[in-house]
Amino acid sequence: MNDDQLLRYSRQILLPEIGAEGQMKLAESRALIIGLGGLGSPAAMYLAAAGLGSLVLTDPDQVELSNLQRQIVHVTASIGRDKVVSAQQTLTALNPECRIHAIAEALEGDALTSQVAQADVVLDCSDNFATRFAVNAACVTSGTPLVSGAAIRWEGQLAVYSGQPGAPCYHCLYGETGAPEDTCTSNGVLAPVVGVIGSLQALEAIKLLTGVGTSLAGRLLIFDALHMHWREMRLKADPNCPVCGPATR
Repeated sequence: MNDDQLLRYSRQILLPEIGAEGQMKLAESRALIIGLGGLGSPAAMYLAAAGLGSLVLTDPDQVELSNLQRQIVHVTASIGRDKVVSAQQTLTALNPECRIHAIAEALEGDALTSQVAQADVVLDCSDNFATRFAVNAACVTSGTPLVSGAAIRWEGQLAVYSGQPGAPCYHCLYGETGAPEDTCTSNGVLAPVVGVIGSLQALEAIKLLTGVGTSLAGRLLIFDALHMHWREMRLKADPNCPVCGPATR
């Protein structure tokens, strides 16, 4: 690292768990972020600021006025632009050293499989079950760790799926159809709630990439912001899971 890099990341490097070696691991890492909305915004900003080498951003949508209440990677002047292009501009201004790859479409099929396989970690910041199930399946196939977040109203959820044999996956938790498909559009969401969950997604990704601390893998955190309460659930692999079960290996 050069002098500017040592200064930029000095507060992180001071952490004995990170140090110069951990910082170099981040610089050599590649993360795939699915969705540049309320969750993906803080996740992407913290990963770029932390010195991640490459960020791949994917989202098919454009910035709308109603997004700006919580999607902090975008600004008013970005309304009408592709979210990934808007995010790329913000992240590049934040940290020019971070290589940003913008994909203004919903990744599906072989394209999704390819991008997941190239990533060291995947952050699912999407807002629908079809995408979440597809991303989970691709992560299980490639063995890529998945950091999954969700938020609505005053509530948030966070989980890490390691993608390793014998470990639970997203499908183990939600089955074939998932939970009721509530959306922020119809139910609302408080902006700091998605900020909390998205920031924690970045935190778990950094821990996975540097190999420090205890991963959230195998656990689900549930956040009640209205009463400032956290619950934790232990997750178990479904032996009959059609995505990660023994029959699929």
